[in-house]
Amino acid sequence: MSAVDGAVRTGTVEILSPGLQTSVQDLAGRGGRWDVGVPPSGAWDDLSFALANRAVGNPRDAAGLEAVLTGPALRFGRRTLICLAGAVGAATLDGRPVRAGVVTVAPADSVLDMGACGAPGMRGYLAVAGGVTVPAVLGSRSTFLLGGFGGLHGRALTAGDTLPLGRIENLDAPLDVAPLLPALTRAWTLRVLPGPHGEPEYLTADGAAALFGTAWTVDHRADRTGIRLVGPAPEWARTDGGEAGLHPSNIHDSAYPVGGIMLSGDTPVIVGPDGPSLGGFVVPGVVIRADRWMLAQLRPGDTVRLRPVGPDTADRANAERTALLTDPATAVARAFAAALGDVPPAAAAPPGSSPPPAAAAPPGSSPPPGATAVPALAELPGDGPRPRLVIRRAGDHHVLVEAGACELDLRVRVWVHLLAERLRALRLPAVRELVEGVRSMLVQVDERALPLPTLARLLAGLATRLPDPESVTLDVREVTLPLAFDHPATHEAMARYARSVRPDAPWCPDNVEFIRRVNDLDRREEVFDIVTSATYLVVGLGDVYLGAPVAVPIDPRHRLVTTKYDPARTWTPQNAVGIGGVYLCVYGMEGPGGYQLVGRTVPVWRHVPASAEPPWLLRQFDRLRFVPVSAHELAERRAAIKAGTADLDVRPATFSLAEIRALEAANAGEIAALRSRRRAAFEAERTRWSTR
Repeated sequence: MSAVDGAVRTGTVEILSPGLQTSVQDLAGRGGRWDVGVPPSGAWDDLSFALANRAVGNPRDAAGLEAVLTGPALRFGRRTLICLAGAVGAATLDGRPVRAGVVTVAPADSVLDMGACGAPGMRGYLAVAGGVTVPAVLGSRSTFLLGGFGGLHGRALTAGDTLPLGRIENLDAPLDVAPLLPALTRAWTLRVLPGPHGEPEYLTADGAAALFGTAWTVDHRADRTGIRLVGPAPEWARTDGGEAGLHPSNIHDSAYPVGGIMLSGDTPVIVGPDGPSLGGFVVPGVVIRADRWMLAQLRPGDTVRLRPVGPDTADRANAERTALLTDPATAVARAFAAALGDVPPAAAAPPGSSPPPAAAAPPGSSPPPGATAVPALAELPGDGPRPRLVIRRAGDHHVLVEAGACELDLRVRVWVHLLAERLRALRLPAVRELVEGVRSMLVQVDERALPLPTLARLLAGLATRLPDPESVTLDVREVTLPLAFDHPATHEAMARYARSVRPDAPWCPDNVEFIRRVNDLDRREEVFDIVTSATYLVVGLGDVYLGAPVAVPIDPRHRLVTTKYDPARTWTPQNAVGIGGVYLCVYGMEGPGGYQLVGRTVPVWRHVPASAEPPWLLRQFDRLRFVPVSAHELAERRAAIKAGTADLDVRPATFSLAEIRALEAANAGEIAALRSRRRAAFEAERTRWSTR
């Protein structure tokens, strides 16, 4: 068969108009890269997308299209089968209406116009027999729009694009799935597993009950990174986050599960499939996997209730969803039988289908105080070199391991790393993701193969057999990065925030002045002096995406303490450098963020498809040093590293806790005095903040 014949046989789709934001997505997305800040991406309404894919006979890993608000118009280069799903109600094929869930023959040269998506709902999906066969990047065809990779050239589709389609031999028989498509509404109920953070450590019992009893409104700032909810401020059980930040929502960096409801300041944000993997906010609940499809269809102005459920409810819902997608034909037959009156309606409900949200609405009252407390799956008291250990559910297929007290302790950080390495060495197939935080570790598993209580017992057992972190020397690298303080792009981010988010925030108009004030420094330039004097230790990767490091000064005298934005910024320039709590972060890419910005550096991520090297340029426990440069010099260095003609300045090094112990012993008095002064300044700033 000639190349021309092969092209005809595989077929193409031409984009005539792209819609508002149409991207290539597959079902599973990217796995195994959460620890370096690569989100899974993938079809957000995975239920609708999976049903449409099955309708045209595609395998589970076939890619299709996700459209937002307005779908594309496109022309098919061959006769093919298509199926629409999600919030599509005005689609036409050559001018004739197309019904969602019904397999439709699209003749060669026919034109499909998906039309408006919603309301209700927000996103529509298109599956085409054979799937969209753009190249896979890091294991998936899904588009990560913020990261600029996957899909078609890492971007939303534009007019004139041509998408390749896969082969159609040996596909499953087509199946109309219209009876199985989920109902859409403007009033949603999401089933939520409370925790891993909640009452009584972070929220009061009444505050937790109010969180799950409020009818929240979806904010206009809602996209694939996360859904912001508007409603009452949480009732906190503490006054601040200590070294993690001024606001009580601030914690030492901990990984987020997709569907996690993080409290960014006083604003709940539900993490989406393009959301950040690591961050410094508490997570009082996680949407169960069977209900995550609803997040894709939440529209600004919709109302949302968060209904707390137990693990058994989540497991049953997920098992029903699995059964539905494993055998949709049986579910369709039951639905048709019910329509004909042959079986009782209750028996005809398709396995895994969610009831219409209105039918699932909870009582108007909040759950009673104490009903949302988060029990531990396993606990170990501190014993010698081993810190106290608490393991809790973080949704229905993650556990969060937390070690030691809620404070920065690099001994605990090294201990967490040793535990993570011991788990990695077991090479358990059921372990899908493992993300190290500052004093925590998030583990995602296939809970059917490795139930969460079993995983917790395994981790507790491993924890009893680790070496003393004080005896360990790590082989690391010292990396020197150029840093342009007061970079114009960082000041643009501050100005945008002041214009459109919160002009009265105490860090407006100048983040560096705010850092100076809360650390009781005499001159603004002292902030820059301390940053360039410090050696930072990378204690997390992927904090704000794509290999972005979160780092802490090795010398306690260099630990500036500040707080994160409340609410967070909606835009941060790529490779901005910021400080939040006691931590420094380099932003891996353009996107939202909350650290106080001081400057900008070179890329820490370089995606070169043909390269055998990983795209992330930094590693856990790298030692970072910063050298001041001008904005012009930085532009030249950025361009060279992005093009692959230059690299980071790296040399071998080591790290051990003995280095810190020596610094603490030699400078104990100065360290104590600095901490006292900074705490006093911190308290004074909080007083000013509360009276504004």
